[in-house]
Amino acid sequence: MFLPKYPANPTPRPAHTHTTVDPALVQRTAPQISVSTGAVATVLVGGVVLTALLAAVAVTAISVAVAVVVLRSMLRDQHRR
Repeated sequence: MFLPKYPANPTPRPAHTHTTVDPALVQRTAPQISVSTGAVATVLVGGVVLTALLAAVAVTAISVAVAVVVLRSMLRDQHRR
């Protein structure tokens, strides 16, 4: 009653059959991309500007942190007197 029923053919048929295709039909060409000097210069200038902005933000954050530490220490000394 609970015994499984196995198929008569234990090896299933392959799901994918290989077919031969003419290589000339399969050959695809990638689109040609031309890079001008103006585009390269634009990317370089943009990278320099973004790097400068990131450096400015980092320097500002560090200076604000130092100012906060100095002000806290000054206020703490003033409250102790």
